Amino acid sequence: MSNVNIRRAVENIKSGVNVYTPLVELVVNAIQAIEMGNAENGRVEVLIKRAPQIQLESSGLPEVTGFTVKDNGIGFTDKNRESFDTLYSAHKIDIGGKGFGRFTCLKYFDDLVISSNYISGDTKFNRSFKMGKKNDIIENEKVTPTEFERSGTTAELKSKKASKFGDRKHTTIARTLFEKLLPYFCTDGYQCPIVELKDELDGNVITLNEFLKKEGRDSIIELPTFNQEFELTENNGEQQAFSARVFKFYSPKQQKSQVNLVAHKRTVTSTQIQNYIPEFAEEFSEITPSGATRNFILKVYVFSSFLDEHVSLERGNFDFHKDNDLQYGISQSQIEEQSVKTAQEVVSEEVNERTSKKQRLVVDYISEEAPWHTQMLETIDLSNLPMNPSEEQIELTFQKAKFNVEDELKKDVKAMLASEDSGSLHDKATDILGRISESNKNDLAHYVALRRSVIDIFKKSLEANDDGKFSSEGVVHDIIFPRKGDSIKTPFREHNLWLIDERLNFTEYLSSDLPLEDHLSDRPDLLAYDKRVVFRGENEASNPVMVFEFKKPKRNDFANASSKDDPVKQIIRYIRKIKSGDFETPEGREINIENNTPFYGYVVCDFDKKVRTWLEEEHDFTPMPDRKGYFKWHASLNLYIEVLSWDKLLKDADMRNKVFFHKLGIN
Repeated sequence: MSNVNIRRAVENIKSGVNVYTPLVELVVNAIQAIEMGNAENGRVEVLIKRAPQIQLESSGLPEVTGFTVKDNGIGFTDKNRESFDTLYSAHKIDIGGKGFGRFTCLKYFDDLVISSNYISGDTKFNRSFKMGKKNDIIENEKVTPTEFERSGTTAELKSKKASKFGDRKHTTIARTLFEKLLPYFCTDGYQCPIVELKDELDGNVITLNEFLKKEGRDSIIELPTFNQEFELTENNGEQQAFSARVFKFYSPKQQKSQVNLVAHKRTVTSTQIQNYIPEFAEEFSEITPSGATRNFILKVYVFSSFLDEHVSLERGNFDFHKDNDLQYGISQSQIEEQSVKTAQEVVSEEVNERTSKKQRLVVDYISEEAPWHTQMLETIDLSNLPMNPSEEQIELTFQKAKFNVEDELKKDVKAMLASEDSGSLHDKATDILGRISESNKNDLAHYVALRRSVIDIFKKSLEANDDGKFSSEGVVHDIIFPRKGDSIKTPFREHNLWLIDERLNFTEYLSSDLPLEDHLSDRPDLLAYDKRVVFRGENEASNPVMVFEFKKPKRNDFANASSKDDPVKQIIRYIRKIKSGDFETPEGREINIENNTPFYGYVVCDFDKKVRTWLEEEHDFTPMPDRKGYFKWHASLNLYIEVLSWDKLLKDADMRNKVFFHKLGIN
């Protein structure tokens, strides 16, 4: 009598198995029983059990409810019975038995019922029982003397649990079962007992041993000329031999090309080859002698005593690491990576064609959308990029490569500075500086390309919409610099002040549409306390202060005599308040202003006759040569004011950057 928490054992089966696993388990047990009994004309008969009625939603066939597996092997002798009743039995350990596989039966089916004829001494017996679901593995056991011609066992999987058995066609089940058991039918030097699959619906029988010659002769073929043997080395230096055999599967029905690792003649893991070679993501095709096109995938089966020794209890995984790790020796990915090379050789021409197509997609993206990555095209590894990559996937690949380059640079710089080898310092420094230069070129190209996009967006914001209306001051303001912010909230990477003046990229203090004092005071659209990038001094009185005012495109009401929004008067008012010394920087520091501190005021608006008259006659501004701007000097305030049109702002920004756009080919 056993004492096992069977329910927990079944619940703990969570990976590496599917609905075919218990069927494969019973078939393999039947084959092993035949081998143990040395039976001549060994035979395993698998019967597909179906529901009594066709379901309305079915494809015309009754659903599969279970299977009956019958063999003419040694039967459930006392020794075999004891092994079945023992968790993790070592009875079949020399042929890969883990003493656990039978528990997968109760994961997918309600019942497993056994009836077996066996011989003990000179007496023949029949042993029947049901696999328990609580604590006893064997329940309702009966042993009675019985007359029979040959020993053997009948195992029934009854009542598929929960969801239905997906496959219904006899041929589909045969092909899937054959794929699962394929190593039994192709292992060199091994003669497998006859395995037949019968459909109780019509009595048709498919012999899996002859599947490649008959039912499957047009759907699965082996490619022996591409089979290979290879060795991998363990941490202790011991060599492990592996053998890879390649099969072509036609009409794969949404399957992907796979590499299958085999243990004790049973497929344990199946991994899509596209995980290693993205060009295997889709089926391949070939032209038949009749001129028709046939799709196919490739499956590689890998055999090794190393795999036999390391298969897991449920035979759904291996006990070595999946990913490469120097500490743990040979890994699953290492075996698979070596094995998929055989499949690549089979379809090398088509893989190369797909790779070339992928490279063209990358080149087109770089030339049209991301020219700043051009420098990396010659060195970047695209092998892991999907076969038909999206722009996002391409960009992510380049960003990762850029990060890796920069990370490696940082490590090399750190190692160089820590090194005491002064003799090689010059050569190392030259190499590192050269690599830094290439990285900086990439960043500069990216920055320039982004400027091109900003100018295009800015230009669009100055155009009238479908209703003939123009963007508000707020829209164009936010493109240049976000409102309600300052240089502390908005660092230079997040604004586009270069549209107005390149010096504004680097400032000690900025305020955008914020009161100078409290919420009731005046608000200049933009105030800049300039710290030119070439200087290191902070809050120097000699550094200029810049004040900006933006007016909505096509707006001219500020030029009215009674207007309170006169931007020229507003700038003068702001300057006077700043000179009074009442304001502080965001850090609470006094703004250092002297009599000789230069001030610059800029008004950006659209010009019409009314605005030009207002500037020339009311404020005595002088027009610039292109008539797209005006200027004036206020000596008493040490203030220089320019009034610029939106068109001039856009044109000048474009002209300042045009040579860079030209170099990148993004005019």
